[in-house]
Amino acid sequence: MSQATALPRPLAITLLCSVATLFATNHVAARVAFDEGTGLLLAILVRSSVAVVVLGTLVLLQRKSLRLPAGTAGWQLLVGLLVVVQSLSLYSAVARIPVVVALLLMNTLPIQLALISWAMGGPRPTARAALIMGVILAGLVVVLDVPTWLADPDAMGPDWFLGVGLGLAAAFVFAWALWITEHRLAEVGSTLRSLLTMLTVLVSMLAAGAAGLVPGGMDLPQSLAGAWGLAALGLFYGVAFSILFISVPRLDMARNAPAMNMEPVAALVLGYLILGQTLSPIQLLGGGMVLAGIVILGLSKQE
Repeated sequence: MSQATALPRPLAITLLCSVATLFATNHVAARVAFDEGTGLLLAILVRSSVAVVVLGTLVLLQRKSLRLPAGTAGWQLLVGLLVVVQSLSLYSAVARIPVVVALLLMNTLPIQLALISWAMGGPRPTARAALIMGVILAGLVVVLDVPTWLADPDAMGPDWFLGVGLGLAAAFVFAWALWITEHRLAEVGSTLRSLLTMLTVLVSMLAAGAAGLVPGGMDLPQSLAGAWGLAALGLFYGVAFSILFISVPRLDMARNAPAMNMEPVAALVLGYLILGQTLSPIQLLGGGMVLAGIVILGLSKQE
């Protein structure tokens, strides 16, 4: 079968920026839902259900085989469980700290993946990459306003430290999921792999909810705004996920993936307009450092 024709680069970048904005909207909608009493497990259940429907439809339309290659079932299950932890951690961070900060923490993923790959016998990061990573980390120190937190932990709010830890944890476990996917599941088709991963998330949320493992995890929203937030997070995630997954063969991701870093920028604007969340000028500077470093790091890998 011939390779799909790549879209013109301006169109591909516009599409990726639009998808990133939709993902940001999903997280802002999730915060609205959480603020109105929606349970964490229910929110992830809604999101994963949409993904399963999309992926299941693609598998049926493309008549993909559901059989995994020998020796990959255990690794596939592990990836699914890691994504369960990532989903719980990221949404928990979104519920506790400004959405843009949670997403900036999630965007430490390239650094964590590079370090994990090195620890597992891969190439050592170059001096240039290490310098860029240092800039990103310095930007995080600024955006997290670490000096203020150290001077007066209560000034940042009671959930700040936990929210930051959860954001970093989300990136860490997802980095491991990506490493395993690349090195242990390369023979598994992307559609099947994604479907099984989302099914693992879906089943895990149902099991955790039935067992009552997360107090209030399946609580329904307590207001109309919360219901709209829950519906919106599923809608925006489903649209973004569908567009990205269907279009990815034509997006030349090797060149254009840095455009996805539009997500924290969109979250910053939407968080201000919808949630009233703001960052100080110095925090905005730190966020700019993080985004610039991530984009440069992504582009340097393509050289």
